[in-house]
Order: sequence, then C-alpha cells, then structure tokens
Amino acid sequence: MRLLFIGDVVGSLGRNTVSDYLPKLKKKYRPQVTIVNGENAASGRGITEKIYKKFLQDGADVITLGNHAWDNRGIFEFIEDAKRMVRPANFPTGVPGVGVVFVKVNQQELAVVNLQGRSFMVDLDDPFRKIEELLAQIQKRTPYIFVDFHAETTSEKQAMGWFLDGRVSAVVGTHTHVQTNDARILPKGTAYLTDVGMTGPYDGILGMKKEAVIEKFLTSLPQRFEVVEKGRFILSACVIDVDDKTGQATRIFPIQISEDRPFSEND
Repeated sequence: MRLLFIGDVVGSLGRNTVSDYLPKLKKKYRPQVTIVNGENAASGRGITEKIYKKFLQDGADVITLGNHAWDNRGIFEFIEDAKRMVRPANFPTGVPGVGVVFVKVNQQELAVVNLQGRSFMVDLDDPFRKIEELLAQIQKRTPYIFVDFHAETTSEKQAMGWFLDGRVSAVVGTHTHVQTNDARILPKGTAYLTDVGMTGPYDGILGMKKEAVIEKFLTSLPQRFEVVEKGRFILSACVIDVDDKTGQATRIFPIQISEDRPFSEND
C-alpha cells in the first residue's frame, strides 16, 4: 500500500497548488490513498464545506485538521456529514466530528487518525492515552494505520513516534509548516517524519505576510496576520510505502516542489 500525504494547505495559493499538482503527483507516485491536511485552507484558518469538497474532487481521499479546525464557524454546519474528514481525536467527548476514518483499499482498510499535541498548545485530552484507547479498537479491524500528529514541539512528536513504533504504519507531524529532514523507518517498522511541511506561499512566514510577523517580533505588540495570496508557492508532502502483509512501513521519502525545486515526472 502506498500513501501520499500533503502537509498544511494554507490559503488560496495552497489550494490552487493542490489543484495544479495533486493529479501530477498521483500519476507519478500512484498512491492508493491520498491524505491532505486542510486546517489552514480557508484564508489560513479553518476549512469550509466548499474547500473540503474541492479537495476530494482534486483527488484527496481524507482531509485531516488541527488546532484551527474550528476557526471557520461554518464547519459546525457540515462536519457531521463530512465522512472523509477527521479532526483531532483527543478533543473532549461531545465535540462534533470524528478522530478516525477508515478508507477501503481493495480488500484492505487504512485507518487515518488525527491527534493534537499539548506542549505550547491548548490543553486537550492526553494524545498518548487517546491513541492507546483507539488502537485497542482499530487493531481489531486493520493493521494499516496512519497518524497525523498536529503538534508544536519536536520532542512531543518524536515521543509519539517512539511510543507508537511497531503499532502503527506511520506517524507524520504537521502544524509547524517547515519540512524536517528526518524521514526514517523506526526500528519496529513505523515510518516517521517530524513535520511534513506546508503547501502554500513560499515567500511568507509560515504562509503569512512577512511584515506583520516581523513587527510582532520587533515590538511585541498585537498584529493582524494575513495570508499571502499571490506569488511563489511551495508544496510539501511525503510518500509512504506499507507492507501489504504486516502493515509495517518499508519506505518514507519527503517531497518538496517550488520554483527552486521544480516538479519532474522523471525523477
């Protein structure tokens, strides 16, 4: 089984990049399942039903979210009907939406889990205990398990990778928007990458216009952050190969596409 995961799509520039390049990526890498993190897709904060459906139309199979899941209030009107979207599973009981979805792949199923970290973020339920609870049920159904861990600190992400080594197919981090150079297979067979990176503006700061972010650091005064909507783009993703018999990963490699790293069908 081959998985393609595209990291934090930011704003219209990110969405347009997905529309332009996802068909090309699928043609080149031929994934059985494509996962897109869309929590920043609506002007940098949240997601709308229209955007969700467009991602599916472009070729995504599952949309994951994160700490900005609720920033666009319209999500409450459609999340219960969005069968291919997952929000962090460790939100408290009673929060709408689901933290796990299952995708049919021929005669197999892939479980896609979304978790959110707690270090320097909102203090949600413990993601480590929540995934332990979920695995007790998921593993009865399938050994193919992908975890999008939406977290701030490298240490918390690495801890989750080691905690789940050998029990899930992959743990890939999102949220910090900068692709890390540590893709590897952990000793017991779990693919790991601290952060897959973002898809959207190349010349902003984490997708936002530079000026306001710099002013924030210079003055410590509140600033209004706005998404860069025009200019150069970057697409960050990774491909993961999973053994069809064991559910363990056999390969993970990152992808970055930009004007500095143009897409090639022949690499």
